[in-house]
Amino acid sequence: MTGRNESRRLRLLSYNIQSGLTTSNYSQYLTRSWKHLVPVPSRMTNLDGIARVLADYDIVGLQEVDAGSLRSGFVNQVKYLADAAGFKHVFNQANRKIGMISQHSNALLSRIRPSAITEHKLPGLIPGRGVLEVRFGGGVDALHVLILHMALGRRGRLRQIEFLVELVRDCRHVIMMGDLNCGSDSPEMTALLAAARLREPAPGLYTFPSWQPDRQLDHILVSPTLAVERVEVLYHTYSDHLPIAMEVRLPKDLSLSTRSKSR
Repeated sequence: MTGRNESRRLRLLSYNIQSGLTTSNYSQYLTRSWKHLVPVPSRMTNLDGIARVLADYDIVGLQEVDAGSLRSGFVNQVKYLADAAGFKHVFNQANRKIGMISQHSNALLSRIRPSAITEHKLPGLIPGRGVLEVRFGGGVDALHVLILHMALGRRGRLRQIEFLVELVRDCRHVIMMGDLNCGSDSPEMTALLAAARLREPAPGLYTFPSWQPDRQLDHILVSPTLAVERVEVLYHTYSDHLPIAMEVRLPKDLSLSTRSKSR
């Protein structure tokens, strides 16, 4: 958010980066499955490309980013991307740790200092899903940003939606972004938007698979108080998902500044 004319706008990006692995067709999930377990040089090349994409945004939510394990060559991908793209404020939530092999995480990269960051575990039949709740500013006019990766199964997603609705029930200004593993026209998306009082300004933008997108699994949802000026899918194939971007204009009563606190 730079310059006087941009002071009331936020550029947002949500991206499932598949730990820096490129996929070009469905068969590669099987034939290249070994790449999910060991370091490969292409990961670093992809991370550099991803960093160039992230550099244009104010707040970034990442999913399937590795916080430093065998498969990433013990590179903390969150910190690497933050440093390369010039973000001062960074936080990762490691949700699924498999020994030294992987640290499956959600992450926040921000040019604005958060006032509070809270980690939550999402309910589900299979553990390992989470949501980062990030607050900017304070009081009733704070901005609440949720970064998450929801379950593969519908039953699991519906349980998680109940949890998410409770988190944002009393929040006036909300941005919810991530890999929700369901489409804009799904029953669970309908339930989430209604119960959480959110909206999806541009439903049906395909983000998966990156080589021939025909499904929208990645979403940025916002409160009616936030004016959306642009939504687009970016055609960068560094992952099996495409990133989704949004620009919002903030209401005059929303303040992003307060003293920082993390927990």
